[in-house]
Amino acid sequence: MRATIAVVGMGGIGSVMAASLCAADRHEVVACARRPIDRLILERPETTVEVAPRCLTDAARATPVDWVFLATKAHQTPSCADWLARLCRPGTRVVVLQNGIDHARRVGPCAPGARVVPTVVYYNGERLGAGRVRFRHVTDHELAAPDDADGRALVELLDGTRLGVLLTADFATLSWRKLLINAVANPITALTLQRQTVLRRADVLALCRAVLEEAVAVARAERVALALDEVDATLAILLTYPTEAGTSMLFDRMAGRALEIEALTGAIVAAGERHGVATPLNRALLTLLRAVSDTPRAIDQPA
Repeated sequence: MRATIAVVGMGGIGSVMAASLCAADRHEVVACARRPIDRLILERPETTVEVAPRCLTDAARATPVDWVFLATKAHQTPSCADWLARLCRPGTRVVVLQNGIDHARRVGPCAPGARVVPTVVYYNGERLGAGRVRFRHVTDHELAAPDDADGRALVELLDGTRLGVLLTADFATLSWRKLLINAVANPITALTLQRQTVLRRADVLALCRAVLEEAVAVARAERVALALDEVDATLAILLTYPTEAGTSMLFDRMAGRALEIEALTGAIVAAGERHGVATPLNRALLTLLRAVSDTPRAIDQPA
């Protein structure tokens, strides 16, 4: 039976999801965007596909669906309330394709009656222009979700899309592990205006280690079950990413958009304050990122 699906937010992550679902052609998919989309070109490592999704630009024209994929930035969630109100009915599953932690607490109030399905997004989606997006594999799976009925339903829904889902009984730990990666990769690339090649510098890597040591201390205060060598493991993962890959925060700064700060570095600093854990380096990054985000301007493509 074909499910009805809406993808809200057509940035890199949302465009990859919408194009992958349309290419699989197993369900009825609508793209919810600010501007009309006539076609989507998805560049995969092995091939390029082109699809023509149905598109809505006015929330007032939306009708309830079985699934919503929320792919906006975390700080944009309140602005999606009209979309969620129109798309959701009791039993609708809202899959949150956002960075950060506390997905249900952030999205739930905007989607009353819906079932929030938190995920960790691992794949890299880079918008190359209007209607064109590049998809990069980062790990053996593209998403992680709780190992429950909703998570298992998500695996079935995405069958045929080439987007693999890891089901886990300890979603909190995986969420924090992704937050640790974002806590260094996003701020450093955005502030230096360089892609992930900058993380290969010895001095930058040393800074990343110190930032991560603070964040891990906060996570442990939150009773997250991290490994003793979590900092080393996180750095090792970062160094496996392609040097030419960017980050969402870098792309947002290049485009002159507000940065997704509070759900990443801000979440670490706030949790540190709650538990009395000092985070001077994360706080310094937060101050700089806020200054950049408060005065956005478009910037030429970095090297």
